[in-house]
Amino acid sequence: MRPAHLFSVIAGSAATKQFLCLPLMRVLLAFDKFKDSLTAPAACEAAARALRATHPAWSLDLCPLADGGEGFCEILTRAAGGVVESHTVTGPRGAPTAATLGFVALEKIPAAARALLGIENPKSKIQNSAARVAIIEMASASGLALLAQDHRDPWQTSTTGTGELMRLAGARGVAAILLGVGGCATHDLGLGALAALGLKFEDCGGSAIVPPIPALWPGVVRVSGAVPPLPPVRIACDVNNPLTGPRGAAATYGPQKGLRAADLTRLDSESARLATLLCAHSGKPAALMDTPGAGAAGGISFGLMVAAGAHLVPGTDLVSAWLDVEAKLAAADLVITGEGRFDDSSLQGKGPGAIAARALALGKKVHVFAGRATVAHPPANLALHSITPVGVPLDRALRETAEFLEKSVRQYLS
Repeated sequence: MRPAHLFSVIAGSAATKQFLCLPLMRVLLAFDKFKDSLTAPAACEAAARALRATHPAWSLDLCPLADGGEGFCEILTRAAGGVVESHTVTGPRGAPTAATLGFVALEKIPAAARALLGIENPKSKIQNSAARVAIIEMASASGLALLAQDHRDPWQTSTTGTGELMRLAGARGVAAILLGVGGCATHDLGLGALAALGLKFEDCGGSAIVPPIPALWPGVVRVSGAVPPLPPVRIACDVNNPLTGPRGAAATYGPQKGLRAADLTRLDSESARLATLLCAHSGKPAALMDTPGAGAAGGISFGLMVAAGAHLVPGTDLVSAWLDVEAKLAAADLVITGEGRFDDSSLQGKGPGAIAARALALGKKVHVFAGRATVAHPPANLALHSITPVGVPLDRALRETAEFLEKSVRQYLS
């Protein structure tokens, strides 16, 4: 058993170097994605390559993280020994795109994650070894990363492809659908997804408006049709924004999707009007617009709660339970994490920040590698490393993230 004081050393000290030379170190590599450059699994593998070269005797546990956005489907599906399929669906601006759809056996999901999904009722018909859960990643069908910068416009984008994946999953007789909603390009309240599932959004002449993108909302005067019965829908979500208002979906997330400041009031007003129509058609109170999380992913959480009976589940807690992060942290001697940008806000409870905070609470030494790492007053035992060399332009930094990460890990953990 290693002396406890080895976990409280300062990075760069002689004691740290002695600690890093221990032959049987068990290292947890828990990276999130580096946005627009490196997926979470690729980041873990880049760091692992550096450590295999410098410390071949170390035991490496690779645990890529997912926040509901890019990688959510593959990471969770692979972790539970499931199968990932690719399906061609309608992309955010109508072009066909390949999107992922995962299937995992219910019994392979850790009990703590199943409990968070709320599908633990022993009397339920889904409690059998043949039951499966479908995992959908909104980013792969309706994601911002699918669009070039000059095509990002929330007035013109739709969640149709996400609804198509839900329809496919429902047809396969799954026990539940788990939807990750990070990284989307849309602000259509999920109306595109609901249209793919069976709802119609009609003009004054009774003609369906397809797709029901915000640019066409002024013509929508009624909602008709119904969503067919679906298995329980769970949305992994960590934001608590309401649908509209100063903290709503448009105000908070619209600008990063291409919304102009001059259009904010109009989009927010139309969102409230369409939301009211949807609630009236579904027999649900308009107060659902104020539900924490209703504004997630351009309001798709709201739309699916109202018309498809979806429930929100805490995304970070779910992913941590699904990946058994607590056990991995307890077993690790050293924790290495990171993402594209790591700053003071990162320590507020999500992704690498949550990993770092929990590891520090357990007395572990933590190294964070990020494109840019800036924390005003880093806690003891937290070593921060900015991997992008000074003066490197952004386009090169994005192209060479894997190389910069691998080089930095070699440099600081040799």
